[in-house]
Amino acid sequence: MAKSNVVPFRKPPKAGRGRDRQRAGEALLRSGQNRRLKRSTAVLGTVIIAVGGWLAYGGAGALPGFATLAKTPTTDSLSAAFSICDGSHRTNCVVDGDTFWFGGQKIRIADIDTPELSPPRCEAERIKGEAAKSRLLALLNAGKFSLAAGFRDEDKYGRKLRTVSRAGNSLGNVLIKEGLARSWDGARHGWCQSGR
Repeated sequence: MAKSNVVPFRKPPKAGRGRDRQRAGEALLRSGQNRRLKRSTAVLGTVIIAVGGWLAYGGAGALPGFATLAKTPTTDSLSAAFSICDGSHRTNCVVDGDTFWFGGQKIRIADIDTPELSPPRCEAERIKGEAAKSRLLALLNAGKFSLAAGFRDEDKYGRKLRTVSRAGNSLGNVLIKEGLARSWDGARHGWCQSGR
């Protein structure tokens, strides 16, 4: 049998067809990028909504320093003659190093945690708690101050959560610098460990 020298006929490519394929490939690539962009935008939007909801329903209390993000009034206009709270006396008095009554409202200083006094878990905590209470009394009586609300208006005990400041400086930070308080991080930590 003899071999045939016949070559099958193929249509030559049309002019510009290679560029059409390249454009189609670029369009597919762009549509993939658009899908990723849309997906990323949807995920980001979901995260923003979730965080907003979490903050709106009290989640900020679990984050350190969020109370200090509150808008601090520009002028100090509040003052009173404070004493130590006793018995039923609940007007302008200090309960402990981070809680006081002012104008009939119980206020928890939002940016700090001080040693417990009711009841203290050890003698060292009691001593430091009494010192923090006395120092807060002196700070509140030292002149006009401001109260600023944070993301949460009050805690689970009904105390108003406020940052207390004078001349733009947190009174809580004064207690921290003096070793009588810690920055509030959303959880109570014991004061009875060695070295504290």
